Amino acid sequence: MSYVGPDSDGFSDGDGDGPRRPRRFSGGPLTVTLAALVPTALAGWLIWQVVGGPGENEPAKTLPAASQSSTAGVDTTSPSPSKSDDGKKGAGSPSATPSKSKPPASSSKPAGSGPLKGKVVVIDPGHNPGNFRHTAEINRLVDIGTNRKECDTTGTSTNAGYTEAQFTLDVSRRLRTLLQQQGATVELTQNGDRSWGPCVDERARIGNKAHADAVISVHADGSAAGNRGFHVILPASVNSGSADTTAIAGPSRNLGERVAGNFLRATGSAPSNYIGDGTGLDVRKDLGGLNLSTVPKVFIECGNMRDAKDAALLTNGAWRQKAAQGMSDGIVSFLRG
Repeated sequence: MSYVGPDSDGFSDGDGDGPRRPRRFSGGPLTVTLAALVPTALAGWLIWQVVGGPGENEPAKTLPAASQSSTAGVDTTSPSPSKSDDGKKGAGSPSATPSKSKPPASSSKPAGSGPLKGKVVVIDPGHNPGNFRHTAEINRLVDIGTNRKECDTTGTSTNAGYTEAQFTLDVSRRLRTLLQQQGATVELTQNGDRSWGPCVDERARIGNKAHADAVISVHADGSAAGNRGFHVILPASVNSGSADTTAIAGPSRNLGERVAGNFLRATGSAPSNYIGDGTGLDVRKDLGGLNLSTVPKVFIECGNMRDAKDAALLTNGAWRQKAAQGMSDGIVSFLRG
């Protein structure tokens, strides 16, 4: 996804829900090194985040200031980035071609007993590897609750051509396995088993129809080089048109804060230095996937694919496993209360 503010323009957002331009802060970006994560303040925050977390009506807590993402575990054999289109709608490339092997079904049964037995989680892998072949379909307008916007976009990619759709599907499958090991029933909104889509409104309906206890939409951003780190997008309290998030805004914030805290701990990546003022959290009212949800739901932007350092992490399988683990830990924390 490539965006920053709900009412600005210039960059295509990954939900197909409208453009946003990078927010500029009066202060400089986070420059504290990962060594700053060691002090008691961070340790205390992470313990609070993982074990307790805020109640639905408690004010948001702020993630501690942290450094640029660690490069530990980076695959240094990755190809050098090459110049390519920075817009999400032009991110399609031969490397985005879906695998011809038959993927597992999108729906799945729980792996067995565990702390999440009886819980339902829906994972929404952002975009579809085949979207770039179906521009007419994904450009048609759909109802996002407050207005009408594009069905979806192709997503972004690294400069070397590794697409966001490939990334989100891989991480989502890893996350599904981890949650099933905890006993959850897990459903994916798409698993590379359809030629394009689903549209953002259908993605929301899948979670609603499943009566999911939690939904997470997995993405990676496509911002300018130098913009680094992750952020979790929370639904604003919206009650307009067919959108009504008043009942889920509180639980979604709780879910998002737990995911952010655990993602930081598992990956060592810092909160975004260009969105969220260092909190790793961003509240939005312009995303159909959130506006139309009737169950707790968040988006996570795992890093910026157009920054070489972040891209080195996103293209590394070991790091993607850590990313999935962080999301899983956050969801487990939320569902166990």
